[in-house]
Amino acid sequence: MFSHVTVGSNDLERAGQFYDAVLQPLGLRRRVVEPDGGPEALCWVGKSPYPRFYVYAPFDGRAAAPGNGAMLAFIAPSRDAVIEAHTAGLAAGGRDEGAPGLRPHYAPDYFGAYLRDPDGNKVHLVFRAALLT
Repeated sequence: MFSHVTVGSNDLERAGQFYDAVLQPLGLRRRVVEPDGGPEALCWVGKSPYPRFYVYAPFDGRAAAPGNGAMLAFIAPSRDAVIEAHTAGLAAGGRDEGAPGLRPHYAPDYFGAYLRDPDGNKVHLVFRAALLT
């Protein structure tokens, strides 16, 4: 459905450290971003080249700010990966917004965690066994 999703950052090095830590347990890896005349950016992909997740310095040159009501949700391959990614994100400068655990009000097998990245963007990590079948 998506080509790519982007968030802004005021410190790409710090954002890169955070997202490398969080996304590696989910099976995503950083790829090289070729300069295209736009702002500096970082990018992560899974096994396929799309969809992509980008962190950009804002195009308009103003400070990056998190969107009110916006959230990035990443599928994890296991409960352990949710826990590992959440722990790694905290160690890499993220803030806890909800510890790993079952969220049965969403679905009986819904296991998730929530973080804020160093720029304040909300990140959700989720594993659902039902998605594997």
